[in-house]
Amino acid sequence: MSTDSNNPFDLAAEAARVLAEHTGVNRHQAAVVLGSGWAGAADELGDVVADVELGDLPGFPAPTVAGHRNLARSVRVGDTPVLVLGGRAHLYEGHPVSTVVHGVRTAIEAGCATVILTNAAGGLNPAWQVGQPVLLSDHLNLTGTSPMAGPPPPPDRPARFVDLTEAYSRRLRSLAHEVDPSLPEGVYAALLGGAYETPAEIRMLAGLGADLVGMSTALETIAARHLGAEVMGVSLVTNAAAGLSESELDHAEVLEAAGEAGPRMVALLRGVLERL
Repeated sequence: MSTDSNNPFDLAAEAARVLAEHTGVNRHQAAVVLGSGWAGAADELGDVVADVELGDLPGFPAPTVAGHRNLARSVRVGDTPVLVLGGRAHLYEGHPVSTVVHGVRTAIEAGCATVILTNAAGGLNPAWQVGQPVLLSDHLNLTGTSPMAGPPPPPDRPARFVDLTEAYSRRLRSLAHEVDPSLPEGVYAALLGGAYETPAEIRMLAGLGADLVGMSTALETIAARHLGAEVMGVSLVTNAAAGLSESELDHAEVLEAAGEAGPRMVALLRGVLERL
């Protein structure tokens, strides 16, 4: 199958075809994208069917950020075939937005009607301790770009003006509350990243209604909703946002906090996948 390298939708379809060849699974039902420090969840979610290096799939760069894996894993959670992406691309690495959302577009081309996006985030709510998982109820896309900008989608795809009124599925959030009734919900602010925010920026974000801040997720959510997938977002509070504690922000501590919360995260993700 030939693809137009300038058409990101064709590239995603080609990546899905190669994924099916490598895994022997023609269609997956759900996808899980693992954020910083969550990679170990790929080992615990379900029965492993096959592993593929992300770099072996068309359009996927190998992850460069610590805490991400160069891994696409096909697992079965009960009767549900699930695609687990152990890493993601970020704008701050210099990738174009089409590369940042390539994973979710590929997952949807591979059959995934549900996309679960996870991330490590700074918490603006002082009531949330490090290690607290938070369901995303909405987001602020402050990255300065969108997967819907640029050339229009091809005629066989939906129009670019996707409705984001319910960016994060109420149904999936209800399933998550069945698994863990104590989960709070919050608004995630997505920034370009590459450096942590200043205290002044955190005060600005709080004034805009943000509860969490990070460097991913929102663009993937837009791309997934454009193609009709339901999205659930989960942030793990791995640090207090800048100016809200005496500690300096450090990526190693983010990874440590994510690792310590691993069992709770796996239980949540697995519980939701079992209820689909």
